[in-house]
Amino acid sequence: MPPGQTIRMWNTPQEQRPATAKPPPAKAKLKGQKKGDAGKPPKPPRKRWITVVKWLAIVGFSGFLLLVATVAFVFWMYGRDPKLPDYSKLGDYQPRQVTTILDANDDRIGEIYTERRTYVPYEKVPKILVDSFVAAEDASFWTHSGVDYWGMFRAFLKNVRAGGRSKQGASTITQQVVKTFLLTPEKTFKRKIQEIILARRLEKALTKEEIMTLYVNQIYFGHGRYGVQEAARFYFGKNVEKLNAGEAALIAGLPQSPNNISPHVNPQRAKERQTYVLNQLVTTGAMTMADAQKWIDAPIQVVSKPFPKLGTAPEWVELAKQEIIAEKGEAALDTMGAKIRTTLDPSLQASALKALQHGLRGVDKRQGIGHPVRTLKADKIESTLRSLRARLPGSGPKAKEIYESVVIEVFDDDNEVVVDLGGWKGSLLLGRPGDERFNPPDADGKKKKPSERFKPGDVVLVAVPQSEVAAAIVEGTGDEDDAPAPKQAKALAAAGPKHSKHQIGFPPAPQGAVVIIDLKTRKVRALVGGYQSKAGGFNRATMAKRQPGSSFKPFVYAAAIDSGRYTPASKVNDAPEVFDLWKPKNYETGKFEGPVLLRHALAKSINTVAIRVTYDMKPENIAAFANKMGIKSKLPNEMSLALGSGEVTPLEMTNAVATLAAGGVSAPPKFVEAIDGVPTPPSKGEQVLRPEVAYVVVDMMRSVVTEGTGNRAAALKIPIAGKTGTSNDGRDTWFIGMTPDYAIGVWLGNDDNRSLGRGETGGTSAVPVFVEIAKSMSLPAKSFSKPARVTEATIDRATGLLAPEGAPKGTSRTEVFVEGSAPTEIAALPGDVTEDNVVTDEYTD
Repeated sequence: MPPGQTIRMWNTPQEQRPATAKPPPAKAKLKGQKKGDAGKPPKPPRKRWITVVKWLAIVGFSGFLLLVATVAFVFWMYGRDPKLPDYSKLGDYQPRQVTTILDANDDRIGEIYTERRTYVPYEKVPKILVDSFVAAEDASFWTHSGVDYWGMFRAFLKNVRAGGRSKQGASTITQQVVKTFLLTPEKTFKRKIQEIILARRLEKALTKEEIMTLYVNQIYFGHGRYGVQEAARFYFGKNVEKLNAGEAALIAGLPQSPNNISPHVNPQRAKERQTYVLNQLVTTGAMTMADAQKWIDAPIQVVSKPFPKLGTAPEWVELAKQEIIAEKGEAALDTMGAKIRTTLDPSLQASALKALQHGLRGVDKRQGIGHPVRTLKADKIESTLRSLRARLPGSGPKAKEIYESVVIEVFDDDNEVVVDLGGWKGSLLLGRPGDERFNPPDADGKKKKPSERFKPGDVVLVAVPQSEVAAAIVEGTGDEDDAPAPKQAKALAAAGPKHSKHQIGFPPAPQGAVVIIDLKTRKVRALVGGYQSKAGGFNRATMAKRQPGSSFKPFVYAAAIDSGRYTPASKVNDAPEVFDLWKPKNYETGKFEGPVLLRHALAKSINTVAIRVTYDMKPENIAAFANKMGIKSKLPNEMSLALGSGEVTPLEMTNAVATLAAGGVSAPPKFVEAIDGVPTPPSKGEQVLRPEVAYVVVDMMRSVVTEGTGNRAAALKIPIAGKTGTSNDGRDTWFIGMTPDYAIGVWLGNDDNRSLGRGETGGTSAVPVFVEIAKSMSLPAKSFSKPARVTEATIDRATGLLAPEGAPKGTSRTEVFVEGSAPTEIAALPGDVTEDNVVTDEYTD
């Protein structure tokens, strides 16, 4: 370097270059490179999938937030819906239940229910049954808060894999309770959200045990049974606390599809479901595999008969029901679930039914129903058939009409009797429902063969039903109360006659009713509504409106004596007289006795005397008096009322007459004695007649038995007061008999209001039934208590005046009177009658 020259150092590359030096060429700008970055090294290119993932994450997270917000809003919106069902009411669970009807001995005789359910508290449900329900329906029941979200997700995936078909549900037991009690069965989004909301709230309001109690008592188990108690009784014939593990597993599996899983319907499906539940019990740890296998291997054994067994007085179920409804209302009965003890004495009920059946069979035999009317001699058969042919319509016998027929052939092997109605033949098929009435078994249980009951030449009454099925129904009695089930009737119709073209039956047989009332309490101790007891059948004791005939006369005479214008010794003329173009006559003989005492008129049931008294007292007053005594039916304000032309039921008639023996105290009949062991209030009585008047009338009614139309009851040899009754043409026969403790009413008649037949009266038909019942009761020889204000006097039988001293034997009697009404005039001795002391009858024409 030359001397004096200085050297300059550049601090940067540019400074190191002389001014004349050319700069290096500039590097090309990369795409996307910002201004000022040209000198920087380029960034490596970003991978596209990272960007996609980032944005997907952003969108997904935003969607999740939106979903959460939407779900929260939906739950908030539906949760505040004022129409959301109130779950708090489940804390006061009052389900529809079975109310059990018991007799006085606490034996079951029937049930009342709209849903067959019997509530059981949680403590009575065996643990194995609870475990079985949890295993079958909701394995996480004890741990979830009302909804099993993981279970819902699991079910969702399973259903998706099944192509959208529902293969698994995810409702918890709590949700099922909500659905059952609070929501409709419709499947909508709104209902599902409400179900989840309510399930969570319910879990906070009730304990798990309370929720399980609701579940096991409410759900349906098939065959009309609700709740575990009724399911246990129906399938296994035992109460729920007696179930074993195998039985519990079966019952717990039923709610999934009770009609399809029922062992009565599909035994194989039932076994499969039971096995599933048992395996689930092993999975949940509630049972060992060995125990489960034992029940898996064991066959399912269900009962075929109902449990518990019911009694034989089904008509009492309706009687108890009506009394409870009257006192507590129908709504209360629906949820009562109580044990109702009735006043029914089962032994007395059985005795009453037996006596009624015996009495009705007696009428059957006397009137030729189900028995030969008469037997023709061989040479009279053809002429009789010609006579029958002349009376038979040209088109053949009409349905339901009664015809005489002649037995032509009898076939023991086929239980068939061929009869001829006059050129029209038909067959009686014996041994079918109802025929036992006409052919009861003997002491050895044997029945007569057809040839032992009928033979050729016998004349038999028959009726032609409207159809062959109807013939199967009415065969034997013609009474639809005795009808078999529809399927059985069709089967019987299919097995028609083999020896003729037509099937016929016996005419409708008479029916009857019996009522037995405890006088002091008005408790009904027995009530029979027909020849056979049948649930839902026509109860003639409470439903049949029939004319009481002369059994109504005690009300006529009681009203007359109560008025103070009559006494038992009053003389009234038994003579013909016309009342508004009506000329009544006495029953049977039509003869008239002239002036008779009131007691005698009642004992002999003299119609004209009762009519004269009614005319004097006015029919409307008699009707009002009878209503006051206990007759609830509307009575006609007509003269014929004296002879019982109004229509009453056997129950109200017996109860009204009982008012006389109860000292004039009227009270409604009582059928319910206690509810769940708590006695019901006694019947509220009302003094509607002075005790002294009631006693006098009852004493008069004793003469009906000792010397009148009810004299067959005198065979009991105990004090009996009563009154017979026979309506027009013998359509109704009655006897109301009383002791100091009981009133017993008996009625016999035909449902179609036909006459019972010649010779059938209250004395011949109804009294024997009363006597048989009274004998079975072993009634003591107890006198009716005489109240104060009753006096006695010895009177002359002919005049009703005081008997004179030295009166011949048999011409006087002791009579009872309301105090102050006894006669004061003395009758003359026979042969001593003069114009000065003769008494002219004020009732003579």
